[in-house]
Amino acid sequence: MENLFQRIQTHDIHDNLFRLIGQDWMLITAGKPGNYNMMTASWGCAGVLWRKPIAMVFIRPQRLTFEFVEKQPYFTLSFFGEEHKGLLNLCGTNSGRDLNKMDIPGLTGLATPSGSVGFEEARLMLECRKIYYDDIKPELFQVFDIEKIYPSKDYHRFFIGEIIQAWQKK
Repeated sequence: MENLFQRIQTHDIHDNLFRLIGQDWMLITAGKPGNYNMMTASWGCAGVLWRKPIAMVFIRPQRLTFEFVEKQPYFTLSFFGEEHKGLLNLCGTNSGRDLNKMDIPGLTGLATPSGSVGFEEARLMLECRKIYYDDIKPELFQVFDIEKIYPSKDYHRFFIGEIIQAWQKK
């Protein structure tokens, strides 16, 4: 990793996280080299919680990546340049049950020091250790039009991860 990326502190990330997550999208990846899955996401957040730098991701239970994040202690968030938007779209519109995402040309899995998987092509990667999760509870919605997002009642689970390492492309 050291030849492609430099480790940075989370407070040295100068990108706009609203743009990174909501417009540029990210890959949420969990598993180990040789057995991992990823999905594209445009929902999430990052900040400080419990005196730790954290990232929070939201995954519906029917996604294959949900199973991987559930089982693994770590997950990564990978952010790419505009030239990878097509690959991110492919990962977001196809299930790992139907397509072996580890074999997608243009996405090269890269083992992190703690055994997670990021991608050589990413420009920024965050490695997170799961520290909490919970399910979206519709009875707690305060704005009731949110329920329209869930016509199948497949409410997201959110995972909070402590950002233990951040890397920026050299």
